[in-house]
Amino acid sequence: MTLITTQTPSLEATAGTLFVVSAPSGAGKTTLVRMLMERDPAIRHSVSYTTRAPRPAEREGHDYHFVDIQTFLAMRERGDFLEWAEVHGNFYGTSKSWLIGELAAGRDTLLEIDWQGAQQVRALIPGAVGIFILPPSIAELERRLRARGQDSEEVIQRRVAAALGEMRHVDEFDFVIINKDLNEALADLVAAVRASRLRFRQQRLRHPEVFRFLSSL
Repeated sequence: MTLITTQTPSLEATAGTLFVVSAPSGAGKTTLVRMLMERDPAIRHSVSYTTRAPRPAEREGHDYHFVDIQTFLAMRERGDFLEWAEVHGNFYGTSKSWLIGELAAGRDTLLEIDWQGAQQVRALIPGAVGIFILPPSIAELERRLRARGQDSEEVIQRRVAAALGEMRHVDEFDFVIINKDLNEALADLVAAVRASRLRFRQQRLRHPEVFRFLSSL
């Protein structure tokens, strides 16, 4: 895997919060994020660009922006991506201008990327909140991957091996959610989002009139 970031202006002081959600394949990240977005429409979902083919039920512009390699490379050369990665031969990238615009406008935004992307994005945007979703066990992770019915046994074993490497970086994240029960995991994800919004810095930026009043006391 390779991952490259491009320089961008500091976004340490924006009213919008960036939530960076990572997980190994099969941990349930996509389902949990979808359920969170349905419950909390105030969060905008950053739709990544990718050169991989759509999976069943995936929609253009909703799950990903599906582009060919030539288009992706042209965007990369123009500096259109905040970060980009090559994963298992496919390219993925995050739109720099869209993300910066959303945060600067005070809108909360959620980004789904792997741990390396999360590491790089948080270096560029220190106020980003990292959330890692873990499966309850490797055996359960493998069972879920097989239940999808989308991958060969070789691909499943490769994903399990990759998951072990990804999970070694769990301590780099602010919140860790163990997805044993979907409803409980969703409640934990909602709680992490709510707690992040109540941080002093975010409250001060979102409600400046309150803090102007307090400063006069």
